[in-house]
Amino acid sequence: MTEAVKPATAGARKVGFISLGCPKALVDSERILTQLRVEGYEVAPSYEDADAVIVNTCGFITPAVEESLNAIGEALDATGKVIVTGCLGERPEKIMERHPKVAAITGSEAVDDVMGHVRTLLPIETDAFTGLLPVAAPGTRAGAEQPAREDTRHGDVFAPSVKLTPRHYAYVKIAEGCNHTCSFCIIPKLRGLQVSRDAGAVLYEAFRLIAGGTKELMIISQDTSAYGVDVRYRESEFQGEQVRAHLTDLAVKLGEMGAWVRMHYVYPYPHVEKIVELMAAGKILPYLDVPLQHASPKVLRAMRRPGAGKQLDTIRRWREICPELVIRSTFIVGFPGETEEDFQELLTFLEDARLDRVGAFAYSDVEEADANALPGAVPQEVKEERLARFMEVAQRISAEKLVEKVGTVMDVIIDEFNDDEDDQPGTKLIGRTKGDAPGIDGQVYVYAADFAGAVKIGDIVRVRIEDSDEYDLYGEVVETPEWRPNVPQLGHFGKH
Repeated sequence: MTEAVKPATAGARKVGFISLGCPKALVDSERILTQLRVEGYEVAPSYEDADAVIVNTCGFITPAVEESLNAIGEALDATGKVIVTGCLGERPEKIMERHPKVAAITGSEAVDDVMGHVRTLLPIETDAFTGLLPVAAPGTRAGAEQPAREDTRHGDVFAPSVKLTPRHYAYVKIAEGCNHTCSFCIIPKLRGLQVSRDAGAVLYEAFRLIAGGTKELMIISQDTSAYGVDVRYRESEFQGEQVRAHLTDLAVKLGEMGAWVRMHYVYPYPHVEKIVELMAAGKILPYLDVPLQHASPKVLRAMRRPGAGKQLDTIRRWREICPELVIRSTFIVGFPGETEEDFQELLTFLEDARLDRVGAFAYSDVEEADANALPGAVPQEVKEERLARFMEVAQRISAEKLVEKVGTVMDVIIDEFNDDEDDQPGTKLIGRTKGDAPGIDGQVYVYAADFAGAVKIGDIVRVRIEDSDEYDLYGEVVETPEWRPNVPQLGHFGKH
């Protein structure tokens, strides 16, 4: 802290919050917001109402760093009191160089530290009632014993109660950190090596979410396939049973709860075949988010990525087990040393694999990443040209695969209304199929027809697909089945 900050009065306790970055950071934001609420702070809806602002930053790639720094500057200009946390907080010198007047900087997953700084900036009176409230993580109250971070950071006390997603879907983080040493990535430097949560903690969080009306769970971590490796797959209690911290065991138990379960950031380890078998049996969604990054063995070796040269065989095995499997992946084009031949190998792979959902970006240096020192930098204009060619192929394949859905009836979860001024309320809707994750995949534009006004956000309806384009589907509601999970619903049972 570079200058004295006048403490707020006892009544001033409104905190603004900016959450940037990936879904894993979103979960961290939910934990901080949970603790703010537990301790009596209000979340301000605007800068004008905020006495201080917390900015949860992203520090993975250069554009994300710049976005985070701009957000910090905007919050400083508006309030003068800013606490920075998240991935970029692991590089405080980068923040101080641009914004030396920030009140405090903490790293990622630092609920304890963030709350300590909030209390210093905005002290509030405690009493016999608020002092007995539970905390979101051990050691977050002033004067509390501070346990070792690695011993507590992923216990079930880390399940947030404040959600930043709509009621009907939620992200569930099962581990933090990463054991890989990919040359383009600094996540292990920012968030440390992998630390897995106990299976019981994850399952109780999932149970609570579904009981509260959540219908779709997105399972996330840096490397979901490696879940439990660091704790040697230890067992923990869930509803009187002992469950291993292993992805297969976790998926089995999650699948028994009756909600949509979607797997993200899955590396193609051998045991993933067991997960695909669960998908084929209808236990969890037939969807895998697999960050492949490239297809050229030479480029993959330079990236220090596993599975070079085996990706296509793995995808074919998965599809033999579960023909309806939807695979999403991301790729980097223009990596240092990538030749035109390497890029053509990537395009050939794309044609052969026919992935359902594809994202890509042109390589850019990441501060402190080993890839920065690799020879053979690709000119920016070449990177952009290759990215355009890549996306042209990916878009064509997506359009070809989606047109195959026309004429079928699919389950669709409704995310929002899309009515025009002249429409009867609830006539037009936007949703997603089992093959679409929120925010990154396609959507289904739905006409409610005879069910106008009867379909609510969060409902899972049956839609007859009538048209498609490069990324999205269009259809009409034909049925509104009742949704009954295998978890008792808080308050009432029924469709909603």
